Amino acid sequence: MKKFQYTITDELGIHARPAGMIVKAANGYKSSIAIEKDGKSVDARRLMAIMSLGVKQGMTVTITIEGEDEASAAAAMEQFFKENL
Repeated sequence: MKKFQYTITDELGIHARPAGMIVKAANGYKSSIAIEKDGKSVDARRLMAIMSLGVKQGMTVTITIEGEDEASAAAAMEQFFKENL
């Protein structure tokens, strides 16, 4: 299992467009990818679940990746968050 934390810098937080991009990025891997905020964890492949977290600028999320390609998925997702959020 791989985990990393990221503090959202995007002024709009995780809204529809970046949530859709997260889903697309997560679907490229076999591993399960979850996003957690304030104790609530959701599947990164479910757009509405991500939106339900209500992540705003300055909030910190924890991303957990578990599965056969977790190392490459974790590196790619961390890079994605840094570049887009």
